[in-house]
Amino acid sequence: MSPDGPDRATGASRADGGRSHPSGRDTRDAGERRPPGEHDVRGLAFRDDDGGTEREEHEGGPAPAATRPKPKLTWRKLVFTPVVLAAVLLATYLWITNIHLDAIEKNSLDDGNVQLRLWQHVKLTAISTFWVLVIAIPVGIALTRRRLRRVAPFVTALANIGQATPAIGLLALLVIWLGIGARTAIIGIVAYAVLPVLSNTVAGLKAIDPTLVEAARGIGMSAPGVLAKVELPLAVPLILAGVRTALVLNVGTATLATFGGGGGLGDLITSGIVNQRMPVLILGSVLTVVLALFVDWLASVAEQLMRPRGLEVTA
Repeated sequence: MSPDGPDRATGASRADGGRSHPSGRDTRDAGERRPPGEHDVRGLAFRDDDGGTEREEHEGGPAPAATRPKPKLTWRKLVFTPVVLAAVLLATYLWITNIHLDAIEKNSLDDGNVQLRLWQHVKLTAISTFWVLVIAIPVGIALTRRRLRRVAPFVTALANIGQATPAIGLLALLVIWLGIGARTAIIGIVAYAVLPVLSNTVAGLKAIDPTLVEAARGIGMSAPGVLAKVELPLAVPLILAGVRTALVLNVGTATLATFGGGGGLGDLITSGIVNQRMPVLILGSVLTVVLALFVDWLASVAEQLMRPRGLEVTA
């Protein structure tokens, strides 16, 4: 054996070291080719981002971008309806002040009579809606509890009688029983508007996933705590939809309060019909419609603001 044989073999081995271990060289080269902050461990890529690491599989794509919830209210929703209603009121005012009014029409529209009837109408609507909420929401909650679920169909049927009965007929029966006055009108309006809030409260609470209620109980929450922190927030959209419907119903039904001595814009409407004075009739009708649409707009804004953030639709 040549004395320099081992040295030649060693030199050849060193010269061919890269070729004898191709996988090691490829790993080092792949590591050198990776961008800063990224390294490879067992086929998985790790990237250092803001002090943390995110793992991505080679065959997987980038993580989806986080979705943002849609804004609750837009400028169009906030401005469009009030501007249109203001334009209608302005046009009505300009028309009523530039036409000739006879003595009967002036008597119906002067001396603050329009403002008085409008204020009476607003009070009738507000008071009746208050009592609707006080009655319908607690009763709806009670009907979804285990002990009272059996009587829920009977209570709902009783509430349905108030709305199934024609409003003018119901008011006439109440006048015969209780006499004329604002109290009789309010009772009739409440009886007519209880059903939407009651049925929506029951439907909203029944639509809640039972696993959410069981999970809340499993972490030690009491029954009132589950109702206040889990069930009612999830049922808010349906409850508010019922309240919105009741508000619009109350504005329309309050015009019939005039037949029970309750006042309101119905006085202008009936005065225009009985005396055949179109300006009085048109003014009373326009004010009623504008008030109903304005109340509906306010209820829609409140519905959006009171909706829990967890129930917002993401864009």
